[in-house]
Amino acid sequence: MIQSMTGYGKAVIQLPSKKISVEIKSLNSKGLDLSSRVPSAYREKELDMRKMVANSLTRGKVDFSLYVESTGEETSTQLNETVVKQYMSQLEKVVDGDKTELLKMAMRMPDALKTEREEVDESEFAEILKAVKEALIQINAYRSDEGEVLKNDFLERVDTIENRLNKVLEIDSQRIDNVKERLRGAVSDLKEKVDENRFEQELIYYLEKYDITEEKVRLQNHLNYFREAINSDDSNGKKLGFITQEIGREINTIGSKSNFAPMQQLVVQMKDELEKIKEQALNVL
Repeated sequence: MIQSMTGYGKAVIQLPSKKISVEIKSLNSKGLDLSSRVPSAYREKELDMRKMVANSLTRGKVDFSLYVESTGEETSTQLNETVVKQYMSQLEKVVDGDKTELLKMAMRMPDALKTEREEVDESEFAEILKAVKEALIQINAYRSDEGEVLKNDFLERVDTIENRLNKVLEIDSQRIDNVKERLRGAVSDLKEKVDENRFEQELIYYLEKYDITEEKVRLQNHLNYFREAINSDDSNGKKLGFITQEIGREINTIGSKSNFAPMQQLVVQMKDELEKIKEQALNVL
């Protein structure tokens, strides 16, 4: 079962004096690119949360955010009275104004407010980890749903390539006859008598040169392998990328050997479907 690298998860917990929200977003990336946004009071626990996220989301550009909103009367920010009074005393010497205006100016000065650092309560952090786990469950469910959409799109496009390949098989005999006629026409235009045995040998050489039997077999095998890969238990976008490269190689070879306009049109259609598969495969975990 394949998974997309695109996902979103969110969990909210309500504690007695604060509301804590956890958000996790992810996009496609070659590896795991994890960035986190955590309030300074929880920095000492940031590494534990990052490890938890990294163990669950193995690939993708991941943004992890922890938001804390105070809902109680308690606050860790206090007025630094001594500093404010000193600012007001100095301001009185250089500007005229009443106490209220001086206080407004003093409050905009550095260190007018002081924040006391609080240690993270272990029971509170345990609740936060539960929220992180819930957000991870949501984002992985989102990734699985997106993966199912990708899977159906892949299967539809692989079926289209296979249908075009079957049409190639249908017109292959017509293509060979066309090549024979063109070669015979080219010889007759020379208006010279040729050795029929020699001509047959040359004709066989060119037909072998234009033969696409091996490419058709390999392409069909790669299409079947692609289907097996997206229906396997693991999600491996890199593996799908390698298979699409092999599919593209066989399609290109068929195109270069076809030498027949109707077949080349089918090859173009197969290439178009394959490019769309490649683009979407970049988003597979």
